Amino acid sequence: MSINENGSVFVPSDDKNIRYMGRTDLSPNGAVRIVFAGSSITLRFVGSAIGAVIFNHRYFNVMELGVVIDGREDKITFDTNYEKFTLPLADGLEYGSHEITLFKRQDASHYFDFYGFELDAAAQILPPPPLPSRRIECYGDSVSAGAVCEAVDYTAQCDPENHDGIYDNAYHSYSMITARNLGAQIHNIAQGGIAIFDNTGYYHAPSYIGMETVYNKVCYFPEAEGGFSDWDFSKYIPHIVIFAVGQNDQHIESGDPDINDPVYREKWKNRYKDIIRDLRGKYPDARFILLLTVLMHSPDWDGAVDEIAAELEREGDKKISHFMFRRTGKATPGHPRLSEQYEMSEELTAYISNMGGDIWKD
Repeated sequence: MSINENGSVFVPSDDKNIRYMGRTDLSPNGAVRIVFAGSSITLRFVGSAIGAVIFNHRYFNVMELGVVIDGREDKITFDTNYEKFTLPLADGLEYGSHEITLFKRQDASHYFDFYGFELDAAAQILPPPPLPSRRIECYGDSVSAGAVCEAVDYTAQCDPENHDGIYDNAYHSYSMITARNLGAQIHNIAQGGIAIFDNTGYYHAPSYIGMETVYNKVCYFPEAEGGFSDWDFSKYIPHIVIFAVGQNDQHIESGDPDINDPVYREKWKNRYKDIIRDLRGKYPDARFILLLTVLMHSPDWDGAVDEIAAELEREGDKKISHFMFRRTGKATPGHPRLSEQYEMSEELTAYISNMGGDIWKD
């Protein structure tokens, strides 16, 4: 903690009283890089105003960050880009104790480097709330990232045109709601449009990047300052791994693949299993849950996921299962809205709860 020239209190990103949740990395300038949707930064303080010092990197869409102040959620829209600046988060608070969480609403439409918090001159810093001991990790696509979930007027309909990301909110994705329901922290490794293979799906056109590249990264797009960066899996060992990829895999620029073609089906399943096996090697005690969401898709993809779970179980993996929501693949032609995200979270929460309390033991 230090005092700025204007008298404000500055709390740098490496201060022990700042709590992070989600995969993070250090930028070349030593700031904390926030990339994945839902990643969050929490501080408790005594004061009346707070801002975040960031360097934002925009690719597309309207820029918005989420904030929860004393339990009240809000969002902050800004257009400052490619420069270091202070983003006001709250002003005019009653002087006293407060808790603020800044979180990334959107996926790779942008990322930002976090340098620290700036507070009013009379501010004091309090010890952080502890992270939950329960740990979840989710690998998924736009549904897991909360894309377009706030477009509630389009429930069970196609997405509104040209929405520019203003309805995206990872905080209300089924994966993050489930984590809150279960009192768990979560690393949400979710990116809209992603498929298993590179050069398939919709993410990062025209040079499509798949989960086979992303799953072991912190920064997962080459345009970022410093390019790709690898994740140190020893930093976070989850009890539950949700793997929700398969929605976008039917798309290839040169012609859509047929999951019922035996050659392609085996190829797709094998790469999917390669990723799961690698994660299993890093998390030998975790429960793995394979699933697809309520966004409409052919049930043939659910069949392929079911085969993957069965084949891995026959290999000796007794802590893997395929979970299907009541309306898997049937609920909506557009992204799940808030009601559908909460519907999925209720069903997934119940499924995990029924596994028993031993799943959370280290």
